[in-house]
Amino acid sequence: MSKNALFVFNGDPMCFIHVLLNALDMKSKGDDVKIILEGASVKLVPELVKPENMLNGLWKKALDANIVDGVCKACAQKLGTLDDSVKQGLTLLDDMSGHAGMAGYQKQGFLIITF
Repeated sequence: MSKNALFVFNGDPMCFIHVLLNALDMKSKGDDVKIILEGASVKLVPELVKPENMLNGLWKKALDANIVDGVCKACAQKLGTLDDSVKQGLTLLDDMSGHAGMAGYQKQGFLIITF
């Protein structure tokens, strides 16, 4: 079993679809997977819950699979999606000067993959 932490900085939906697909695939193969939204990717949060959004189904699957570890608190605050993240019940990650740090995941044996 692999342990993979997928840090998503890119806010492009076409990038994020691959994050979701890969994370769900890894999970289905028995891996421990965490998705962490950082940087511009936090702007996707309010869009992901809209039924008409092409990512909505995969987002729901990722949430149901409990593989979305959280959202960078500082980025969500700066980019105006903090309230949306809280409404969705997403964990606000702030262990590195208000941002989601990688060191904690590394200490737990996670391979860090960035998008």
